[in-house]
Amino acid sequence: MMQALRSFLNENDVLAYLTMMANRLLELHRVLKITGSLYLHCDPTASHYLKFVLDAVFGKENFRNEIAWKRTYSHGSAHKWGDVHDTIFFYTKSGDYTWNKITQDYDDSYLETKYRFTDAHGTYRLVVLTGMGTSQGDSGKPWRGYNPTEAGRHWTVPQRALNALISEGVAVPPTLLDQLELLYQHDYIRFPKKADGSTGVPEFKLYLGEGAPIQDVITDIPPINSQAAERLGYPTQKPIALLERIIRASSNIGDIVLDPFCGCGTAVHAAQKLGRAWSGIDITHLAISLIEKRLKGAFPGIKFEVVGTPTDFDGARDLADRDKYQFQWWACSLVDAQPYQGKKKGADTGIDGLIFFEDEKGSAKRVIVSVKGGENVGVSMLKDLIATVQREKAAVGLFVTLTKPTRPMTIEAASAGFYESPMGVSYPRIQILTVEGLMNGSERPAYPLSQSGGLTFKRTKVEVRNTRQAGLFEARRVASDLASLPLSAFVPPPKHNEDAET
Repeated sequence: MMQALRSFLNENDVLAYLTMMANRLLELHRVLKITGSLYLHCDPTASHYLKFVLDAVFGKENFRNEIAWKRTYSHGSAHKWGDVHDTIFFYTKSGDYTWNKITQDYDDSYLETKYRFTDAHGTYRLVVLTGMGTSQGDSGKPWRGYNPTEAGRHWTVPQRALNALISEGVAVPPTLLDQLELLYQHDYIRFPKKADGSTGVPEFKLYLGEGAPIQDVITDIPPINSQAAERLGYPTQKPIALLERIIRASSNIGDIVLDPFCGCGTAVHAAQKLGRAWSGIDITHLAISLIEKRLKGAFPGIKFEVVGTPTDFDGARDLADRDKYQFQWWACSLVDAQPYQGKKKGADTGIDGLIFFEDEKGSAKRVIVSVKGGENVGVSMLKDLIATVQREKAAVGLFVTLTKPTRPMTIEAASAGFYESPMGVSYPRIQILTVEGLMNGSERPAYPLSQSGGLTFKRTKVEVRNTRQAGLFEARRVASDLASLPLSAFVPPPKHNEDAET
């Protein structure tokens, strides 16, 4: 299949992306349990090519749905229809897959036009009691003066109404006509009168259930707008409601959810909330540090393991040697700083990270972070930070260094003076912090609200209190199978009711 795509597409960015995805999909198919499912989210520019690859890996017989999610609100386009949806492909490893019936709220306009009646049983709509086509059995026989065969139809028994009677302890007879009579006696069936006084086609009362079955066009889960409480600033962040719906439908409590491109962690957040075990993988330290903060904020007391980030000074030095940008992003997480320049690699502006705090009501202040991962640090670098703090009118500057500072550097930092807080506390204007000290807890930055990380990251809503953990689960094996993707996190399923809200 990849050879065919190469001959058609030639060698370009799309083929490179499809090749990357094909390798990962083969591995995901390999580690997926026989009852497992895969959901792949993509935009329309590559979805049609990805389906070829998915059919080749999973088998076209295991394709279940192409789900359209309205990812943005309506907008105009000068030369084409407005592109407002993304595609989610749903595949299973076999025909024996986990599936739970999930419902969604009815549309208000649908309820207003269809469910217009109410009685002691609840709100209902009227539905014809017969179906198309004739039958030679009981479903074709006359009942209470109406013969469905004469109209080319047959009786259809509303099973939902029978189930409701069974739940009330009513014995249901075995024959179809007796079941219709039972439903009539319990006021589930009515015979409407025509204008001429004759009896019309019998109708049964279809009562409003718990919701409509989920459909493959999702319009009831809105995108995350700029003011949404769950928005974390990650460019491809998905609504947690979308991931909750997927996880509820295709897994049970205690099952393992794997997200190999976990970004800001919406899937693992939803899995934790719903009582599933999870493993999340991403290639950047920025994503992993964001997920750590998100989970700790949403689930106080949660215990999980992060694999692939530096755990000691030697690991930090190795990361600095291999990738200076990844090292900068990771080092910024040590002081709860937000990486600068939109979290992208770019020209050196003297700013590697930013921290925000509010020292007095309505007045946001900034802390500038400069990260140095090389062996040769000196006074000139510190002077550059001092100049940047002055230029940007920042309150404090943090100099995070892998190498211990020299005495002239500490003197230069002290000469920069103090930031005087309106609360009556003085903080060194320039602070030198070593990676080793930050890792072992002997050093920490000092500025107002530093204990809580300032205002840099939005606070995640607390989902579960006092989450109880009981050791790591079997997903270690899954992660080891996917060891080519370096960063992963593991958590066991919490012991709580998936429907509980706190």
